[in-house]
Amino acid sequence: MFELIKAGGWLMWPIIACSVISMAIVVERLWAYQTRKVIPSNLVAQIWQLYQKGQITAAHIATIREGSPLGRILAAGLINREHSRDVMKEAIEEEGRQVVHELERYLNTLGTIAAITPLLGLLGTVVGMIKVFAAITTAGVGNPAVLAGGISQALITTAAGLSVAIPALIFHRYLSGRVDKLVVSMEAEALKMVEVMHGERER
Repeated sequence: MFELIKAGGWLMWPIIACSVISMAIVVERLWAYQTRKVIPSNLVAQIWQLYQKGQITAAHIATIREGSPLGRILAAGLINREHSRDVMKEAIEEEGRQVVHELERYLNTLGTIAAITPLLGLLGTVVGMIKVFAAITTAGVGNPAVLAGGISQALITTAAGLSVAIPALIFHRYLSGRVDKLVVSMEAEALKMVEVMHGERER
């Protein structure tokens, strides 16, 4: 492995760094996007039971807020539960935008890695070909061993760049879709709570 890195030249190091960063982002985001962590089951039902009993306090709201991203959104509505339906929905939407922004954290970085690593590989290809032509200028084409270094650098960096970019692009698309799905589910749960509390939906 080290021989391949050495043969690929200095551009292999930024490609390897991109690989490590993208892997860390994918693992962290997959952990963060677990449904049970983002949208705890029966949270709206539990809130409704407390609301019916008149037991919703500031401490309860704080606990709900700290429990999950959905909890943050619902807590914004609970704080404004004595106001009109529109005010309650507006508070939920404002908090929701912040929650979505946090859910999308690191995805831009992953997308950037997916975009730049093929370019780093292409740059390695160009550098390798420059070495090949420099060798041809100096020693001619009679000695293949002289040309091998530049050609191997060109091929290795290209392969390495694509090997990092393809999985990064796949996971970027998958995680972006995962965020969209979670956002739709959170919107549905928040709307359910608003409508239940304002008597527009039976629980």
